[in-house]
Amino acid sequence: MNKQESIYKNIHQDIIDRCKSGEQKAQFQLYKLYYKAMYNTCLRIVNDSLEAEDIMQESFLKAFDKINFYKGEVSFGAWLKRIVINHSLDELRKRKLETSSIEDSVYEIKDEEKKGRDEEIEVKVEEIKEAIQLLPDGYRIVLSLYLIEGYDHDEISEILNISSSTSRSQFARAKKKLIECLKNEEIEKTNSI
Repeated sequence: MNKQESIYKNIHQDIIDRCKSGEQKAQFQLYKLYYKAMYNTCLRIVNDSLEAEDIMQESFLKAFDKINFYKGEVSFGAWLKRIVINHSLDELRKRKLETSSIEDSVYEIKDEEKKGRDEEIEVKVEEIKEAIQLLPDGYRIVLSLYLIEGYDHDEISEILNISSSTSRSQFARAKKKLIECLKNEEIEKTNSI
């Protein structure tokens, strides 16, 4: 193996090693490989394209500055995504992001099938993405981290510095709100025909 034992074998390890040596051409190659995915991750969290672009750029600069700390314990993309998510959340915190605690309100999940209301709505992926962007920050972030980025509630609680139960609660509320938004869109489409 190379001079640093790596648990995770990256397909772009040669580029990463050249980045560790400070080679700007390699940094640009790595940027081109990951910028779209990292931008989309930012955008899902901050919900503003210009801010997402800035955060993504700053995250890459931070990653290149700290690339010698990358030990290969996870894929490079996962390591970079964590930097992007943390930086995005830091920017949101500057905007005074507040997630509501489970104790702040009562939330009841009802089994719709038991009540005889098994409704189905047909929705396109683009409509779901648009509806997610309409959600309040706390809901949108937890929903994006869980469904799109693939983090579990324990990881989300660590990232957002909230409890696992708050993460689960925010996710359940976000899902309910998203379904309401999608149903309202469906009703509007039906009424406009």
